[in-house]
Amino acid sequence: MFELHPRLAVDTVAVGDFPLCRLLLHRDANYPWFILVPRREEITEIYHLSEEDRQQLTRESCLLAEALVDVFSPDKINIATLGNMVPQLHMHHVVRYHADGAWPSPIWGALPPLRYSDELLHHRVESIANVLEGPDFTPGAD
Repeated sequence: MFELHPRLAVDTVAVGDFPLCRLLLHRDANYPWFILVPRREEITEIYHLSEEDRQQLTRESCLLAEALVDVFSPDKINIATLGNMVPQLHMHHVVRYHADGAWPSPIWGALPPLRYSDELLHHRVESIANVLEGPDFTPGAD
């Protein structure tokens, strides 16, 4: 049975589900920062997924990236799987702007985490969920 890693559970808010992945929003308001987590047990690397799941992960990543461009009009979207702190396979999608506090460097450790206001957190979740909602995405999460 799929369980979200405890660190991801603390650091994120659930946005909804694609067929394969749970979509999360990171609680650091410095950046629009979304994370896809395949709902599979004991997976730490992309190559651990079945061929079908690897293809589905790519589809979901592209759908998310396109939605992020529509909603946030970024200068760049950084997409990465690191897993140094959280071994569970998860794919970061970070909206970047030339004017953000970490540009052009990676975001990790660049700025102290910034807490969302309740209003901005709700707005950020709703804005991306509304764009994604359809046959390939269900807002909210189990």
